[in-house]
Amino acid sequence: MDFHLDATDGDARAATLTTAHSTITTPVFMPVGTVGAVKALDAVDLQTHLEPQIILGNTYHLYLRPGDETVAQMGGLHQFTRFPKSFLTDSGGFQAFSLSDNVKYAEDGITFRSHLDGSTHHFTPQKVLDIQYNLGSDIMMILDDLIALPAEPERIRESIARTTRWAERSITYHRQKQSEGIGVDQNIFAIIQGGTDQGFRKQSAEELTALDFDGFAIGGLSVGEPNQAMYDTVEWTTPFMPTDKPRYLMGVGTPEDLVENVARGVDMFDCVMPTRNARNGTLFTSFGKINIKKSTFTTDETPIDPECGCYTCQHYSRSYLRHLYRARELTYFRLGTIHNLYYYQELMKEMREAIMAGRFAKFRREFYLMRS
Repeated sequence: MDFHLDATDGDARAATLTTAHSTITTPVFMPVGTVGAVKALDAVDLQTHLEPQIILGNTYHLYLRPGDETVAQMGGLHQFTRFPKSFLTDSGGFQAFSLSDNVKYAEDGITFRSHLDGSTHHFTPQKVLDIQYNLGSDIMMILDDLIALPAEPERIRESIARTTRWAERSITYHRQKQSEGIGVDQNIFAIIQGGTDQGFRKQSAEELTALDFDGFAIGGLSVGEPNQAMYDTVEWTTPFMPTDKPRYLMGVGTPEDLVENVARGVDMFDCVMPTRNARNGTLFTSFGKINIKKSTFTTDETPIDPECGCYTCQHYSRSYLRHLYRARELTYFRLGTIHNLYYYQELMKEMREAIMAGRFAKFRREFYLMRS
């Protein structure tokens, strides 16, 4: 992986990240393709209407179905899905934590029950990397000890210690595998934990950044804490992260969250919000959100956002989209998803342009003025 910091404006960063499959300019939002597809879209939609350079897949879900060995047999994620650009795969730890009724943590890993059939499985730091080698993703996240917030200090302390031990095992195993010719073009990111406590975050960041990872993520946020607590934690944590490696904030978030955390030095984001909201009738625009279900759109001939250049806005009216949504016509899910992801992609491009031009603070003010 090559990483080049192109410009900074305050704490905001614009960078270029190159993997074996694509060149990614940051700040970047990664559409979520949990099981190897962004919901309601296929690879042709992505490349024709959105052109993301990287999307996210999930180790837990792909391991359970269709199975990582099946994906490997079909040529890895890129060949299997026909999406030729980069993939980042999450370790699956969050899904095991959130979807299983009974997750058990041990020194060597976690044991959980499948949400599909109740079968028992065990993830270790090494096993989740083996799964991701089979998937062939460009960026692999390591197994970490995720906790819900709020949490007792002792549980956070335990989480940090276990996350560091698992990180040490992960990086040792990955470098060994690379020396054997496995995962040579795959990169590995560690995940900083610590809740919203400054001391714990500093400790976790310092322990992990001392190790030879290709990039670092901030995990364990957007799990129930107030937004300002998330912003404050990110602002505190990023100065302890290397300036010459990517910084990824996991599972975040709203357009406002993206702007605020880019301002605090984050490069990479993912979230199901644009796709899930589209399916629920909420569409993002340059002037805020609209709910396409509203009766006021029954005979509205205008596009979702007159300022938007997406395929949906160039071809269809609010009236038609409202009709499709209320009829539960599957075409709506595709059109709404294209629009919301296009909005997110354009927002990231606009932030990058502002950083490169040294006017990010002005962009940030205007972003909120448009919503007032």
